[in-house]
Amino acid sequence: MTLIWGTNYSIVKRAFVQIDPQAFNASRMIIASAVFLAISGIARAGGRSRQSTSATASIFFTPDRITGRDWLALAGLGIVGHAAYQYLFIGGLARTSVSNSSLLLAATPVLIALLSAAFGQDRISRLHWLGIGMSLVGIYLVVGHAAPPQKGSRTGDAMMLAAVCCWALYTLGARQLMLRHSPVGVTGFSMAIGTLIYVPLAYRNIAATDWVHVSRGAWLAVLYSALFALCVAYTIWYMAVREIGSARTSVYSNLVPIVAMLTAVVFLGETITAARLAGAAAVLLGVALTRVGKTAPIVCPEE
Repeated sequence: MTLIWGTNYSIVKRAFVQIDPQAFNASRMIIASAVFLAISGIARAGGRSRQSTSATASIFFTPDRITGRDWLALAGLGIVGHAAYQYLFIGGLARTSVSNSSLLLAATPVLIALLSAAFGQDRISRLHWLGIGMSLVGIYLVVGHAAPPQKGSRTGDAMMLAAVCCWALYTLGARQLMLRHSPVGVTGFSMAIGTLIYVPLAYRNIAATDWVHVSRGAWLAVLYSALFALCVAYTIWYMAVREIGSARTSVYSNLVPIVAMLTAVVFLGETITAARLAGAAAVLLGVALTRVGKTAPIVCPEE
């Protein structure tokens, strides 16, 4: 998951040269939603015929009926975790550097840990908090002591911080649904709802894009981002949320900036300063500390 999301930043950023950012995002969301819904439909048909209850099968299909309350929750997840988050993420990435984007999103574990502790979902150890603090120091070293900001980069950074809030709420909100439903189903249905909201909002951007002259490389970027960054990585993320809890899963997102920074140097020519190296080291140390100070998911009676 960290490898996929880390490389996705540079791949997406390069595609923006030919495709409007919001049009690019709408395209990948449509593809990913279609794939998720197709897999969910196939899994549901196969699951009903075999009535499989294995852990692997539950990733794709669970026999529980989706209630009216579940659909309301899925709609909320679609609005916050897909429509709003994707708009802010893509808009922020288009306006600021890959390094800043990825490291700002690395603040996600802090917010998720705070919210999951407040909601009674996880118990956070002292070492886990220390690891989170070290990661924040690393983020500050990169963002606070980076090169002078380019035009619009502060706006991009602010959009990324707002995206962090959306992603944290989405992660915590989806966990309860995934106690009864599959990660593929919850992600697919909520993404489809978010896409139905997102595409009309991005219609002008889609219509203004010269799709006829989009290169094969840009289309490959759309497919990679749709199939891997959305379909595969989202499924891994929520499998982990269900199995080890929101706080522990979110810590792995701190490794994404390391991969993103390295790929940005190779493919986009971004520079790695001493401050960014120190920040990366602090992030890695923070991840190591949180692995020592594991969180314990609080088990609800219905679990």
